[in-house]
Amino acid sequence: MQRRVLIVVYPGFQLLDMAGPADVFGTASLLRRENGYDLELAAPGDGGAVPAGNGVTVTARPIGEVTGPIDTLLVAGGMTVPEQVRDRELIARIAELAAGARRVASVCNGAFLLAEAGLLDERRVTTHWLAAGELKSRYTGVEVDADPLYIEDGNVWTSAGVLSGVDLALAMVARDHGHPLARDVARGLVVYLHRPGGQSQFSTPMRAMTPRSEPLRDLQVYIDANPAADLSVPALAGRAGMSERHFSRVFTEQTGLSPGRYVELSRADTARRLLEVTGLPLEAVARESGLGTPETLYRVFRRHWRISPGDHRRRFQSKER
Repeated sequence: MQRRVLIVVYPGFQLLDMAGPADVFGTASLLRRENGYDLELAAPGDGGAVPAGNGVTVTARPIGEVTGPIDTLLVAGGMTVPEQVRDRELIARIAELAAGARRVASVCNGAFLLAEAGLLDERRVTTHWLAAGELKSRYTGVEVDADPLYIEDGNVWTSAGVLSGVDLALAMVARDHGHPLARDVARGLVVYLHRPGGQSQFSTPMRAMTPRSEPLRDLQVYIDANPAADLSVPALAGRAGMSERHFSRVFTEQTGLSPGRYVELSRADTARRLLEVTGLPLEAVARESGLGTPETLYRVFRRHWRISPGDHRRRFQSKER
């Protein structure tokens, strides 16, 4: 029996959010030949021709006409998600279909549509790193983790930005049919079965808020521009003209990060850029970024990005240096 996968799209959806998982499920069906996946597209309104954000058009049935049991309900993301969140009919239909589905999923900021439908309450979820802060502040009952490529929480699956929908779908195939089939699908599509690291590899790690206080804003600039300087709490408090205790409290309150945490993230970001745009040996990268030693550099990369500095350089280094 084929597993029915319904992918929800809408005008302006991200094509890869739909096409990536669709190709994973489609390839799994070709390799398995039986008990694979039956793919359908559904869209709000009258369905028909639905333009993706890049101008490519797909054909979808009206979501209001979908009947029968669904194995996997998957909602694509896209630049027009803020408009779709206000479509009460679409949100109600997603909630109704989810109630009868074995599994519910989103790709990228499609998580906002699931959240608006009340499907992510008390769940741990992820979304594109650029949208994670808004998802967290808008839906306070949702636990948002911006780093994983995908998260499974009960029967609700969410994935990070765009191509992480492929990672999500591969994990679903592995869950449904075992790792050997998922591995063969990954080989056929020439992608990783398990990509190392999370999406923080692709984002800036600076998650601090901009301080209200001008001296602290100036201090942020100083820290980012002078990673190898003495950035201890006593030194920073002295530059800010505050006692150490008062400085630590105010800095944490206004940035959301402790001074030590901010300094480590700033130095890590400097090291990341040096690895990407220079050929400096790891000893020099560690020294110039303020991390000191290659051992510390390695630990920081493992802690924040779950990969080694060498792996990061091989993946992201610019060829034009």
